[in-house]
Amino acid sequence: MKDTFKHKGLRQQLVNILKNKGIIDDAVLNAIGTIPRHLFMDSGFLDHAYQDKAFPIAADQTISQPYTVAFQTELLQVKKEDKILEIGTGSGYQTAVLCQLGAKVYSIERQQELFKKTSKFLPQLGYRAKKLIFGDGYKGLKEEAPFDSIIVTAGAPFVPKPLLSQLKIGGRLVIPVGDDVQIMTLFIRNGDKEFEQHEFGEFRFVPLLEDKN
Repeated sequence: MKDTFKHKGLRQQLVNILKNKGIIDDAVLNAIGTIPRHLFMDSGFLDHAYQDKAFPIAADQTISQPYTVAFQTELLQVKKEDKILEIGTGSGYQTAVLCQLGAKVYSIERQQELFKKTSKFLPQLGYRAKKLIFGDGYKGLKEEAPFDSIIVTAGAPFVPKPLLSQLKIGGRLVIPVGDDVQIMTLFIRNGDKEFEQHEFGEFRFVPLLEDKN
């Protein structure tokens, strides 16, 4: 588990790419510049670790494109100590970004293989989520609600109602909605039944799978 000067240099190049693509949140850029993304991928793919593209990992899933991670994280407007629910732990890279920003992260993964791997791996790197859970992301995590924000890292064909209901007033849900291509969507909870909705163009994600445990 080495992180060399070369890796650090490649990360700074990646940060510059993200700036050029419009990411402006310094804390998010610093997190991307700090976290050794190559350790989240099989060692054979080091050349790909700091390119701005998604890459396959175990269980037919992907580690998201860095731009997508930065874009979603920026929409969350993370503050230190924010209580955040992540749907789709995956490789743990997005989890690490949220931890690096000082959030208290609760993360749900429904692929057993990835859940086991990431649960062991993240603490070894020093990123400690409050809870990593093996379960169905469509249901959210009612017993820990409400959350300051919720991030969904897989394409949802519709917006799961439990996720909206588990947001604090003023809380933010960032979710890619759609089947083949998703529209990045932000919901801000303004009242018990009142939500403000914003759309941010097309992205591609692996599907959010339901009831497969």
